Amino acid sequence: MNANLVESLMQVILSLSPAERLLLESKLFYEGSEPKTSELMQMAQNNGSFNFLNEEPDNLYTLEDGELI
Repeated sequence: MNANLVESLMQVILSLSPAERLLLESKLFYEGSEPKTSELMQMAQNNGSFNFLNEEPDNLYTLEDGELI
């Protein structure tokens, strides 16, 4: 553990303006903390989570089957 580095970083952080602190917080805690929708879609496609849907028929019901869902 590098205690001197941590102490130096704390001094720099404390010297930042409020706007600079907000920017730092956004970089540290918000950007990339949650995957984008496109990334989630790509993960689902790549890992085969929904491959079972390929086996489902396109038309599960006919007009004679009753009430539409």
